[in-house]
Amino acid sequence: MAATILAIANQKGGVGKTTTAVNLAASLAVAEQRTLLVDMDPQGNASSGVGVDSRGLAETIYPVLLDEALLSEVIRRTDLGGLHLVAANTDLIGAELELVALDDRETCLQRALLEVMDDYDYVLIDCPPSLGLLTVNALVAAHQVLVPLQCEYYAMEGLGHLTKTIELIRQQLNPRLILEGIVLTMFDQRNNLSHLVSEEARQHFGRSVYDTVIPRNVRLSEAPSHGQPVLLYDIGSKGAQAYMQLAEEFLRRCAHGEKTRVR
Repeated sequence: MAATILAIANQKGGVGKTTTAVNLAASLAVAEQRTLLVDMDPQGNASSGVGVDSRGLAETIYPVLLDEALLSEVIRRTDLGGLHLVAANTDLIGAELELVALDDRETCLQRALLEVMDDYDYVLIDCPPSLGLLTVNALVAAHQVLVPLQCEYYAMEGLGHLTKTIELIRQQLNPRLILEGIVLTMFDQRNNLSHLVSEEARQHFGRSVYDTVIPRNVRLSEAPSHGQPVLLYDIGSKGAQAYMQLAEEFLRRCAHGEKTRVR
């Protein structure tokens, strides 16, 4: 069976997007799902988050997008046996400009992924915090979109722009694209605002919002500096337990077909 491709996107930075990409991918791998994490962010934080220093690295997603390398040539192993990585670094900044001149520039990633679709159960794409051509490539390649939503002020405002973009891409470039779900991140049990954002999101988006909530957690913040997903850094932490629970809910939703078209 071919892989399910999941783009993890939010044009707002600092919402837990890369944290979710890294730790959901790691949790799926631990659940014995063959998982590929594709870093599409020039910052390369998903790469360093699984222990790969991509600075100066030639084998990244960049030459693949420009059709100068095969995806299979740049896939790297990680410390988790079932988790592989396609790294990114600042070279990817130039891809936005170089892709503009290409025909079918929105489908470069989609075409590249075709080579390895049968090798994985899930492909997770960490998108940059923007709605530029790199994110468009991810959304055109994806079957589903997962949106991390920070439980803070203005969180809902940016979500409206993103859902409109998803709908536009579904109409014009990728009719199979669906909103898989919204994950509440950085939830502080003691903060009334976190509860208000959670209530508003659930009222507006209903079952699209995951039951699993990702808490604010020191271990989640520390793990990237050690180049490890949180379940390797401290599996007993609340952050690790939350992402493993998220992976379970994600797999359950996929099995039961609980997917929602963007409204």
